[in-house]
Amino acid sequence: MALMFPRLARNFAKNGYYPTDEPTLERALSALTPSNGPMCILDPCAGEGVAIAEAAHALGRDQITAYAVEYDQERANHARLLVDHCIQGDLMDAFIARQSFGLLWLNPPYGDLARDANGNMGYEGRGRARLEKLFYQKTLPLLQYDGILIFIVPSYVLDQELVGWLTRHFADLCIYRAGDTQFKQVVVFGRRIRQRELVGDDVKSIRTRLLQIGQGELDAEELPAEWPLLPYVVPAALSEPEHFYRISMEPAQFAEEVQRLQGLWPSLETHLGAAQQSLRAPARALSHWHLALALAAGAISGVVQSKSGRILAVKGDTHKQKSTCTEYRERDDGSIAETRILTDKFVPVIRAWDLSPGSATLGRIITIH
Repeated sequence: MALMFPRLARNFAKNGYYPTDEPTLERALSALTPSNGPMCILDPCAGEGVAIAEAAHALGRDQITAYAVEYDQERANHARLLVDHCIQGDLMDAFIARQSFGLLWLNPPYGDLARDANGNMGYEGRGRARLEKLFYQKTLPLLQYDGILIFIVPSYVLDQELVGWLTRHFADLCIYRAGDTQFKQVVVFGRRIRQRELVGDDVKSIRTRLLQIGQGELDAEELPAEWPLLPYVVPAALSEPEHFYRISMEPAQFAEEVQRLQGLWPSLETHLGAAQQSLRAPARALSHWHLALALAAGAISGVVQSKSGRILAVKGDTHKQKSTCTEYRERDDGSIAETRILTDKFVPVIRAWDLSPGSATLGRIITIH
């Protein structure tokens, strides 16, 4: 198969990144054949996006919509050049529509799960907590029924628990040794089915084989250069994924949204109650009591000038004070009962800044209670 993209991702360790080696990628893709109709494919651990881009090319780029998730910013930026949709972030922080993809290319990170500050690992299984299992649990619901799984993991990860999941969730299971043997990887192929309730002889046989390979009792055959069996048909998509986004917003995405929406500035007047530019006149002239009350409540403020020429910048406010009243009452036995009553009292206060030229209090704050 002629490759469309140059080999930018080699089989080397870079910040914990182990991309699929070229021979394994080419041979695994030879096991696939497209269906008639548009297809959606997903790589939830995409790295630089080479594997899922090659899968799209092998299946027919015009019919494929390729999706990817990658944690590292630099690799995600490169993957965005090769796929149609890419999330930069943690897969556990992504919201992706279930049963939306016909192909799941799953080459997850390898290793034991670490506990967080609360002692949790986010793992719902009962066996050994591994990253490979966590990513399997997270991504299995994303694969549509009859969709194809290509699962690349170290052989020793295939324990009773993981093998049980695979044989319950998939039919037509095949397992081969990866082309590069550095990390003892195996490639598991399967077609998703509804969970089995009954186990037949063929299922028992493949389960036994997977366990023997996982325990090191049996060596898997090397992935053949030419696929010897019936190819796995990647089914057509029922619809485009309704949801495919990161839950917590990326910094760049957040900055873009702030720039687009401009925060609350376009609606500043609405939020601060200043949308009404013209004030309506009162129904009748305000009395001195009304004026004093409105001024003390802060409804009236600004610069005022008296007939004598005095200029004040006034601002009213009201604060609450408590007044105490003590009552005494004689009880039947002759003792005295003392009752203290606290009453809230609202006190209007007007403060004025004297701006009158030549005034003795020029520049001072005058308080009127």
